[in-house]
Amino acid sequence: MGKERYYYNTTTLRYEKIEVSWKMRLLRIFGFMCAALVCAFAIVVFSFNYIETPQEKAMKKELEDIDLVVEQLIAKNSRNQKVIEDLQARDDNMYRVIFEAEPLSSSIRNVGVGGRNKYQDLEKFSNSESLIELSEDLDRIERQIYMQSKSYDQIAELIENKEEYNACRPAIQPIANDDMTRVASGFGMRIHPIYKTRKMHQGMDFTAPVGTDVYATGKGVVEKVQKTDRGYGYNVVINHGFGFKTRYAHLSKITVKKGTKVNRGDVIGLVGNTGLSTAPHLHYEVIKVEKENGQLVEKRVNPVYYYYNDLSPDEYDEMIELSSKANQSFD
Repeated sequence: MGKERYYYNTTTLRYEKIEVSWKMRLLRIFGFMCAALVCAFAIVVFSFNYIETPQEKAMKKELEDIDLVVEQLIAKNSRNQKVIEDLQARDDNMYRVIFEAEPLSSSIRNVGVGGRNKYQDLEKFSNSESLIELSEDLDRIERQIYMQSKSYDQIAELIENKEEYNACRPAIQPIANDDMTRVASGFGMRIHPIYKTRKMHQGMDFTAPVGTDVYATGKGVVEKVQKTDRGYGYNVVINHGFGFKTRYAHLSKITVKKGTKVNRGDVIGLVGNTGLSTAPHLHYEVIKVEKENGQLVEKRVNPVYYYYNDLSPDEYDEMIELSSKANQSFD
């Protein structure tokens, strides 16, 4: 039984029993239940937000491990990127220099692989920024590896053609010049023998008696045979391939025809004094054929750098010195 309760009635001056109605009892029960529900809700909310379940702890640990792995992969990609950049530098500055191939432009090596929308499926994850960064790095490295592979394929093809390249590339002097006394005028600004003004001399002049043999400086095909009383006079142009041509001018006689295949050392003509020339000599040019803005352009280059097959280091230094003198040309 519940305890009976009394209160002191000041009117009757007596202790009277407290009577609790059923309505009051129901209200008290309802109030107790409401309070219990509020407390229970508060406990649930607190537990849900601040107390982790074993499953949640395991999932949180797993997510932390995933974030750590992603960070490690990003760092590894960064190291791989440096390795690829080193390979690209070697490719451009070593291998392609050896074979005189144009370096790949950065626009080709670093061509894009799609916009950020490509990775929109990753934006729903909590670590989306790291995942997107990792994906972009992987795609970029994949593209660079592909381009580097293609570059090495080209280098391999150049290696296979190296023997032919060495045979075709201009590499000797066009006349016998063992004593190095026949270099009359080199490549560069020189005094024109007729106009007496400084003018660009786009080849090298070798003095020699009329009738001296003139040799092809590399394997190739005779592209042009011209006989005229002006300019180059009797002259021959040989196309060596690989972007090289050579011209032999002011000849007295031409011993080849257009389309003739020649090897290095073959006689193609004889020294003369034809065309715009002030004395018997051979005017010799080395021409590089390069592509600019989609067009093939012929550029004269200094022939002195293309005598390495028949000059010792000391002779080469002497040739450089002789050809660099700012004297008067013969044409």
